[in-house]
Amino acid sequence: MTDSVASRLLEWYDQHGRKELPWHENRTPYRVWVSEIMLQQTQVGTVIPYYQAFMLRFPDVESLAGAPVDDVLQHWSGLGYYARARNLQKAAKTVVNDHGGEFPGTQEELEALPGIGRSTAAAILAQARGIRAAILDGNVKRVLARYHAVQGWPGKTAVLNELWHHAEHHTPNARVRDYTQAIMDLGALVCTRRKPDCGHCPLYDNCEAYAEGLTAALPEPKPKKALPEKETWLLMIEDDAGNLLMERRPPSGIWGGLWSLPEMDTAVTLDELPEVAERQLGIACEDAEPLSGFRHTFSHYHLHIHPVRLRHAGTTSAMDDANLAWHPRIDAPALGVPSPIRKLLTRPEQPTLL
Repeated sequence: MTDSVASRLLEWYDQHGRKELPWHENRTPYRVWVSEIMLQQTQVGTVIPYYQAFMLRFPDVESLAGAPVDDVLQHWSGLGYYARARNLQKAAKTVVNDHGGEFPGTQEELEALPGIGRSTAAAILAQARGIRAAILDGNVKRVLARYHAVQGWPGKTAVLNELWHHAEHHTPNARVRDYTQAIMDLGALVCTRRKPDCGHCPLYDNCEAYAEGLTAALPEPKPKKALPEKETWLLMIEDDAGNLLMERRPPSGIWGGLWSLPEMDTAVTLDELPEVAERQLGIACEDAEPLSGFRHTFSHYHLHIHPVRLRHAGTTSAMDDANLAWHPRIDAPALGVPSPIRKLLTRPEQPTLL
């Protein structure tokens, strides 16, 4: 092993690396793949209980491919970025239907699966098969941007290409499974986003950012933009038996494919809500009572949510719309619902604001 970065990282990993993460057990392509998708945009401590529950319910690619989508989304609820869960099942179906249940063994074939990019495909090859493949997740970008003092936001193509060049250069031929885990661990445990522990970093003596006093400045953050503010009514329509009307959201977009509460534009006044809800949902409603609201921040806007309790004025009956369904209120939080909706449904009964 000629690259000093790899040799020093592996020496550090042998002493300090994380070796008992749940996806390190029985490191199959399926188990590695699920962990990699969950770890996108989500920290290890948050992922671990979700991963363990997910593996209990979907222990292999066949069980995931054949499961109801609501079941998959329910086990993902709380992790956010729900397109990851939908793509996870799409990819599982492709693996089962087109590859006989076996994950492809090449980078190109893996990247052809829904939701799998260059770094995720490389992680599957390196972690599960021991094949030399360079990874570049958020932790690795931070380590390499600092070690080589790479200027610019990593979201820019030129900056990303430079980081990929360094990632390819440093990836060794031997112990690639340990190396990929080592560089991820270094970013997570030592070369952290804030207050990096440079004194305990095995690379600090050759780190250009450390030498130039740029550690806090690199990698450069994404240029900030003021997030727009949006508002919505969230309709909690209940019948006399305690059933709550739930609506499945469109398959793409925010909370795609999850069950939620019907929404209404705030251009509709509170007094108009029962009439408009009946016209749009086909459900006779009355007694609109506003509850205390809250704000939820998405990656590209703030949403001010104004919950309103409405009483179903009639007898609940079956509906033709497959995207609308009555559920006992006590059971609704257990559906595949977005985390803010679960919090709303499980919080103590709120007084109305009238």
